[in-house]
Amino acid sequence: MRCIRVSDPAGFDGLVNDALKASDAVYVLFFGREAPGTNKSWCSDCVIADPLVREEIGKVENSILLEVPVDRSTDQDSATNAFRKRGDIRLTRIPTLLRWGKTGPSAIRLVEGECTRAGIRRYIAQTDESSGRATPLLESEERTLTDM
Repeated sequence: MRCIRVSDPAGFDGLVNDALKASDAVYVLFFGREAPGTNKSWCSDCVIADPLVREEIGKVENSILLEVPVDRSTDQDSATNAFRKRGDIRLTRIPTLLRWGKTGPSAIRLVEGECTRAGIRRYIAQTDESSGRATPLLESEERTLTDM
């Protein structure tokens, strides 16, 4: 698995496009940014999910994980957050795991407590593009794995 840190929201699309040229297994993880000095996320769910996401995505052949840190004070609840405003992402909770395909993010997302080992495995299987189940997120819908 290759990991790519998205340090600037303005560069997100370019990094996603580059990743899609290199792999059909592109995942995006939105998580709470690490605190200076501790290198540990301020988000307790993210601390639990991070190693599980990395381990399970790492088992997917030729996978790429784009890591998108979210700042607690400026981004999490801000109506102007770039990823909250984007119609194809509409980030509302973290951690959020999305599989990204040629047509955009999967209609299914994994959020917060769903990021368990079993949940991540099911998510990988359900969003495998070769199964034909990955579909773009419609403006009016947000589905999580527990909705399925």
